[in-house]
Amino acid sequence: MLIADRYRLDELPLGKGGMGAVHAGYDTHLDRRVAVKFLHLPGGPDGELEQRFVREARILARLEHPGAPVLYDFGMFDARLFQVMQFIEGVTIADLVGEHGPVPVPWAAAIAAQAGAVLAAAHELAICHRDLKPTNLMLCPDGSVKVLDFGLAILRESDVAQFTRAGQILGTPAYMAPEQIRRGVAGPRSDLYALGCVLHEMLTGQQLFTGPTAYAVFERQVHERPPPVPEVPVELAELLHQLLQKDPVDRPADAGVLYERLQPLARAATAARVPEPVRDAQPQPDVRPDPGQDGH
Repeated sequence: MLIADRYRLDELPLGKGGMGAVHAGYDTHLDRRVAVKFLHLPGGPDGELEQRFVREARILARLEHPGAPVLYDFGMFDARLFQVMQFIEGVTIADLVGEHGPVPVPWAAAIAAQAGAVLAAAHELAICHRDLKPTNLMLCPDGSVKVLDFGLAILRESDVAQFTRAGQILGTPAYMAPEQIRRGVAGPRSDLYALGCVLHEMLTGQQLFTGPTAYAVFERQVHERPPPVPEVPVELAELLHQLLQKDPVDRPADAGVLYERLQPLARAATAARVPEPVRDAQPQPDVRPDPGQDGH
């Protein structure tokens, strides 16, 4: 399939989610691989989803950081909105943990530090991700990390009222901060909590909070203290404890502080080989869990 007279797409998508389907493609004008994300509207026209898709493109256009995908183009084809993005080769952190189990401390710290650097840049622009999770973090062959899928990101607090329907909680339960669950409000420190959940999962090989339903996971996120991770440096254990505090004021001040505290723990990763599970290449589509699922 050829769209916009230049992008040749693979027939089968790389992945599908609640808001879009991502196809591998080729830009015939500039002779390069690309990824093309189409807005998916199974129930017919949806003004809110269309606004969210446009907003995601604008966020990517503003967020000029090596740890975020580059947006090349945006338009409409066959009455469907699409984004053309950088084609990223690598493996998601979810697949990395699924194949290798617990990640060594230096690599876990290095991955979290790089994600923290992207969050710091996003928060500086008043952008909150709101859906940070292992499937939205891509480890590339050179050891760099990309933060993917800004489909649920907000630019300011007013976005919450504008883009969240009454009674609807957006995000993935296993990585949602307590304030996001209880009040539907996410700030920069909510992203830090989510990254804490990811870091805990990398270190243990297990999702922090699970349950048979989303509600069960919500209850654990709000009320249950996370178990400590054994056999990690004291500095990392203390940082993880702070990241997973139920009250956002008790978490690190910002993503920049998080990055600085992870750097010393990550230095040993520079001398280690990048783990090599089966690699993928995909900006992950926006995936919002079914209300009856626990999001993992």
